[in-house]
Amino acid sequence: MPHRPHRPHIARRRHGDPPEGTNRFVHGTRFNIRDASQGPKTLALKNHLVACIGEYVGTCLFMIFALGGTNVANIPSTSITGGVQAGQDGSAASTPNTSNLLYIALCFGFSLAVNAWIFFRVSGGLFNPAVSLGMFLVGVLTPMRAALLTVAQILGGITGSAIIQALLPGTLNVRTQLSAGMSITRGLFLEMFLTAMLMITILLLAAEKHKATFLAPIGIGLALFIAELLGVYYTGGSLNPARSFGPCVVLADFDGYHWIYWLGPAMGATLAAGFYKFIKWLEYETVLGPEDAENQPAAQKQDATGQLAAPSATMLGGSPASSGPTTTGASPLEKTPSHDASGGFGGMMKAQGPGLGDLLTEGDSHAVYGLPEAQTSEYTQRLDRIERMLEALVGRPAERVPSTDVETVVGVDTAVSAGSDSASGHNWKKESDRSAV
Repeated sequence: MPHRPHRPHIARRRHGDPPEGTNRFVHGTRFNIRDASQGPKTLALKNHLVACIGEYVGTCLFMIFALGGTNVANIPSTSITGGVQAGQDGSAASTPNTSNLLYIALCFGFSLAVNAWIFFRVSGGLFNPAVSLGMFLVGVLTPMRAALLTVAQILGGITGSAIIQALLPGTLNVRTQLSAGMSITRGLFLEMFLTAMLMITILLLAAEKHKATFLAPIGIGLALFIAELLGVYYTGGSLNPARSFGPCVVLADFDGYHWIYWLGPAMGATLAAGFYKFIKWLEYETVLGPEDAENQPAAQKQDATGQLAAPSATMLGGSPASSGPTTTGASPLEKTPSHDASGGFGGMMKAQGPGLGDLLTEGDSHAVYGLPEAQTSEYTQRLDRIERMLEALVGRPAERVPSTDVETVVGVDTAVSAGSDSASGHNWKKESDRSAV
C-alpha cells in the first residue's frame, strides 16, 4: 500500500472556547485575555472621535475668552470716550472707538493663538468651519474628517457662547453686525478677504512643514489680530461661521443678512485654497531653494570637539528615515534622491496638516534639490578618512574595487582577531550597498 502522508491534527474550536489568539491557560489558571489588536476601521473611528473632541473643547475655550473680552470692551463704563449706543435687547453699549476695537482684536488674536497652540497636536487647532473647508479643498483633510470637525466647531461655538452668557452679568453684546452705511455686498466681500488672509496664513505656516512650523500658532493669531483691526468696526470681524452662529443661537436673534457670515468666510477659504494650489503647481519651493539647515555644507557642521559631524540622510538627497537603493550606474551623491516613507522626497516641503491622522503626505513625483558639490567633496573626504582608520587598524592597505555606488568596507576574516598576517586574514574588499544586501 502506498504510504499516506501524515496529516497534522487540527483542533476544532468548540462552543464556549475563547476566541483564537486568546491566552487560555497561564500557570494552570484559565485567562480569557484577548491579544491586543486594533483594526484600521477602529483606529479611524477613534481618531475621528479624538479630533472632534479636541475641536469641540478648543472652539469652546476660544469662544469663551474671545467673546468675554469683546463683551468687556462693549461695556459703557470701560469706554474712554463715555459714548453710549443701543446694544442687545435694549441694553447700553459703548460707541466704537480705537481703544475698544484694539481690545477686541487683541482678545480674538491671543485667544486663537493660545488655544491653537494647545490643540495643535490633538486636532489641528482649526476652530473654524471655513478653515476646515479650506483644508479639505487642498487635500489635507478627508471629506469625512472635515464634516465631523465642522459639526464639532459649530457645537463648540454654541457652547462657548452659552457659558460666557451664563457667567457674565447683563446682556451679551457680542453679535456680529454691519455698521451704519455698510452694505450687505460690501460686508460679504470684506469677510471674504479677511478670511482669505487668515486661511493663507494657516496653509503656509501650519500645513506646509518647515523649521518654524512649531511657531505657526503665533503667526495665525497675529493674522486674526490684523484682520480684526479692520473688520470689527465694519462687519463685527467674524471670519468664522461658528463665531457668528453661536451668539445668535444663545441670544435667539438673527439678522436678515446673517448668511454673509457663512458665505463670506467660505468664499475666502476657497480663494486662499486656490492661491495655495496655484503656487504649489508652480513649485514655489524652487524660488529660494531649501532651508539653511538642509543646504548647509558639511564643513560647517562640526560637533563640540571640532570633528566633522556624520552626514545625515538629508545630505544624500533623502529623508532621515530613508535608506533605499539607488539607480545602477548613477552616483547617489549627484542624483537619484531617496524616497522617504511618507511618499515624498527629501528637501521638499509637503502638504501636511498638524496632528491629524488622515493627512495628505504624498510628495511630488520628482525631486527638486540634489546634493551640493561642497557636500559631495566633504562626504568623499570623510570616506577617505574612515578608510585610513581601517588601514591603521588592520595594518594593511585595503584592496580597492571600483564601484559606481556608495562603497562599504566589508569582509573582515576572523583570523584578524587571532593576529594572523596571512592574506586570508586581511581579506578586505569594497562592495556596493546593493551587492552587500
